[in-house]
This record gives sequence, C-alpha cells and structure tokens, in this order.
Amino acid sequence: QVQLVESGGGLVQAGGSLRLSCAASGSISSINVVAWYRQAPGKEREYVAGIAVGGRTVYADSVKGRFTIARDNAKDTVYLQMNMLKPEDTAVYFCNDRWGHLNWGQGTQVTVSS
Repeated sequence: QVQLVESGGGLVQAGGSLRLSCAASGSISSINVVAWYRQAPGKEREYVAGIAVGGRTVYADSVKGRFTIARDNAKDTVYLQMNMLKPEDTAVYFCNDRWGHLNWGQGTQVTVSS
C-alpha cells in the first residue's frame, strides 16, 4: 500500500501563506483522487480539497478562492497552496485518498495567529 507523508506546516499570521506537501512512498498516480483533510482541536476531521489523476479539483466551500491543490505525478507529490489564511484554518492537515482508505499519517500542524 502506498504511504503518504505530509509536511510544510507552520505558524503564520492571518493573511499569510503556506504550501503543504503530500509525498507518496510509491507512485502517486496509483491513487485516483488524492485529498487533503484537516482536523481542528475538538472537531471532526473535514475534507478540504481533492484532485483527480486527470487534474479535476474539488474544494470545500470554506477554502474556495484561497487554497489551490495541485499534483506532480513525476515527483509523486500533491501540494496544497494556502493563501489568505485565517485563524479558523488552524488545524492538523492530513492527506489520504478521497475515501480515507489509506493509513493516516501524522499530519502537519498549521497554526494561524490573528
């Protein structure tokens, strides 16, 4: 089974930007839809964005116009560019396939200060 590892989180002020990476241990092309999820303290994990192998993207309403998901199949990596960050974007961010069928990784912490 392909393993996914998240990186790129950090502390940023509101209005700032971060780029997260989701690197696969094998061919990321084997995963039809790669998705980003996030979990804030005390809340359920929620879907953020997904990208199909052909490039079609879907975003949660809360991040539309601010976040961009992209995949580089040659580098076996999916990225999440996050702009205009808000304090409510603070969460641990995870990547998985669209249905969460792969093992969940440790995620990467994103903290947005006001």
